[in-house]
Amino acid sequence: MKTKAWAGAVAALFALLALAPAALAASDRERTQWDHVARVVAIGDLHGDFDKFHDQLRQAGLIDAKDNWSGGATHLVQLGDVPDRAPDTRKILDLLIKLEPQARRAGGFVHALIGNHEAMNMEGDLRYTTPGEFAAFADRNSPRRRDAYYTAVVAALKAHPPTTGLPVIDAAYRARFDAEHPLGWVEHQLAWSPSGAYGRWILGHSAIIRIDDTLYLHAGVSAEFTPFDIDVEDKAVIAALRHQPEAAAGPHDILWNENGPLWYRGMALNDEAAEAASVAAVLARHQVRHVVVGHTKRYSMVNTRFGGAVILTDIAVPGGCPDPHAFLVKQGDAFTTVYRGKTLSLPMDDAGRRAYLAQVAALDAAAIPDPVKAARCSVDLGAKAPS
Repeated sequence: MKTKAWAGAVAALFALLALAPAALAASDRERTQWDHVARVVAIGDLHGDFDKFHDQLRQAGLIDAKDNWSGGATHLVQLGDVPDRAPDTRKILDLLIKLEPQARRAGGFVHALIGNHEAMNMEGDLRYTTPGEFAAFADRNSPRRRDAYYTAVVAALKAHPPTTGLPVIDAAYRARFDAEHPLGWVEHQLAWSPSGAYGRWILGHSAIIRIDDTLYLHAGVSAEFTPFDIDVEDKAVIAALRHQPEAAAGPHDILWNENGPLWYRGMALNDEAAEAASVAAVLARHQVRHVVVGHTKRYSMVNTRFGGAVILTDIAVPGGCPDPHAFLVKQGDAFTTVYRGKTLSLPMDDAGRRAYLAQVAALDAAAIPDPVKAARCSVDLGAKAPS
């Protein structure tokens, strides 16, 4: 829960840095439903791994040697969770921001979907943010900005003392403050705020989209959220990120509800027999045949569940195994995946899955000389991944 002191400190910081909130024009919000798209490339969670993302774009033919869009009319869907866990979040965001208008001019599209980690960063939940992500924002003025924020925090604490009492404001307190707010922290938070460069950009995007017969979203659709229209859920997410949840008709707890589109893991982890009716209801409700999600690291490759109705793209990489840089491609009704640079047909039935897993294992064996280690790299974790 954000305290009055925290809110006062942030407000004071914006005033000190002369940063005025910027409104997002309605025309800047992207559409949520698309038809007659010839090719879709879907990439799961990135978590600050720029090199992986760059390689995936290159393998998909979406960028040229100068990192400009070369994908023509392709729609790129990045399924959320760009930030946290690794240092190059800012580089990924900057490349997405660069490619977005280039793709539109070429007849394509870049859909950067909102995941739970985008929401966490915008809401100030930095449990998984790494020192490198803060350092990417630091410049020669960072000490001055941190001093200004410290002064604002102390003033806000004195104006609104915690119920436990005012802490001792001494050198030790300042040392702890600096350790918790490394240089670049202030700039990171400003950039991720609703009026900041990245926060404002994220507010122009969606949490859920439909392209032809497929839904794309970060986590999954639960029975609780199945009745809502895509547009209603998207508007509810944006309203909550703007701290105006009452402005939307959808569920006000959509950012943090474990059954909501940013968090739900049931499509990835629940027993198929138990979850099948819910998945069927989602398909019928939205008149689609497939749901593509990230968020949950169930397999070490792109894989399917529920007879191909659900496709999981968040790749689990067992310890010591090289990341396969796998992603999903949809052309017409056909799904393929690129795994270790090779294009494989993605099966929708058990018989096809056996052949697919054998191909994956062969690619692992070719990439990893140690056969025991190679065998460990093709796995079904079957367990809940970290948030």
